[in-house]
Amino acid sequence: MTRETAAAPPRRYAVFGQPIAHSLSPRIHALFGAQLGIAIDYRAIEAGPDDFAARLGAFAHEGGVGANVTLPLKEQAFALCDAVSDRARRAGSVNTLLRDGDRWRGDSTDGAGFLRDLVDHVRFDPRERRVLLLGAGGAARAVAFALADVARAIVIANRTPARAEALARDLGPRAEAIAWHDVATVDAVDLVVNATSAGHRGTFALPLESLAPSTVCYDLSYGAAAVPFLDWARRTGSARVADGFGMLIEQAAESFALWHERTPDTHPVRLALMR
Repeated sequence: MTRETAAAPPRRYAVFGQPIAHSLSPRIHALFGAQLGIAIDYRAIEAGPDDFAARLGAFAHEGGVGANVTLPLKEQAFALCDAVSDRARRAGSVNTLLRDGDRWRGDSTDGAGFLRDLVDHVRFDPRERRVLLLGAGGAARAVAFALADVARAIVIANRTPARAEALARDLGPRAEAIAWHDVATVDAVDLVVNATSAGHRGTFALPLESLAPSTVCYDLSYGAAAVPFLDWARRTGSARVADGFGMLIEQAAESFALWHERTPDTHPVRLALMR
């Protein structure tokens, strides 16, 4: 893969998901490109499970060389790849695609982006902490494997128990799965991560009546989709809440570096988007 310069014609990139009109990814990658003098053609493409493969194929046929993938397509993207990175294989999902000849290579930058935001911006060190993870889908798996390398224990609750149990087995002895209705029985935790899509439906409920003020509650979604969980966290006692806005920027920087072999500075991009 060669480095690009401002003089080169822009290569084509995209983010796929459903819904996708709200995505900040095109703006983020445009800011990264401007910062490093790299011409960017990055667009948002609406695609659901039924038409994702076809739309991705059309994108490649039209010259697409890289893509991000968001809900609900990350596990499907994994299945469409001819080769995947070790961290994508562990997660069983892909959020970053790189065109390699006539095939796709996949990677997962969610876990790295999550940890960087958690440490650098939320100011929470997950080492030797107890974590409650809500959800067991593609994004949850990426975050879970990133946390498994540093956390003392991870408790996974999912409305489909078999998925939580499978993830706990894959993570190893530091992880355990519980039923959704048993969350109230969990011993005190330092971090609660919401990786469910409940907030996209405008509601969030969990059978947990109290949290310590020091417990960090983090939603992998951002914006309006994160509000129901963050409101629940505040009502339940947490004084430290964060949505996935910072994670979005950090995982995007990781994707950008994979495509362009140059790593952008996320701090000015974060400030620009907040303004």
